[in-house]
Amino acid sequence: MRTLKTIVIALVLSFGLMATTNAQSKIAHINSQEFVQNLPSYKSAMTELDQREKTYRKEIDDLLKEAQKTNERYQREAGTKTEEENQTRAMELQEMQQSIQEYRQTASEDLQKKQEELMRPVLERARQVIQDVAREKGYDYVLDSSLGAGVLMADGYNLMDDAKAAIGE
Repeated sequence: MRTLKTIVIALVLSFGLMATTNAQSKIAHINSQEFVQNLPSYKSAMTELDQREKTYRKEIDDLLKEAQKTNERYQREAGTKTEEENQTRAMELQEMQQSIQEYRQTASEDLQKKQEELMRPVLERARQVIQDVAREKGYDYVLDSSLGAGVLMADGYNLMDDAKAAIGE
């Protein structure tokens, strides 16, 4: 009985392997990260993000310079002020630092939100183009050969040129 089960299992596995070799899927690969980075829409989104980041950085630098000037002035005048005035000024400086830190956090959150907002359509467009080209070429699966995506070697068909041609950008 045990040998009969072993033989049946072996036959099922053999037929299963033969069926999968007869119905092999066509597989291609693409470096999706490279593809996305070459899209004009990606480049314009990154330009907008860089511009927004520079604006925030300049505003934060200006706030820091003003806080530093205020601190230096308070340090120079500390000898001529009462202890109570100096403590009030120290609290004021701490509030300025806290305010700058909060602004920095808000700016960072805004940049992250804007990046997601700008990149979502770019990534969706890239995914759709890759999917359309793969279907047109008859590929069942497309592996991402970007660094860190899990594919160590990709000798199969590379969809990069076809996807670039399909997007027309």
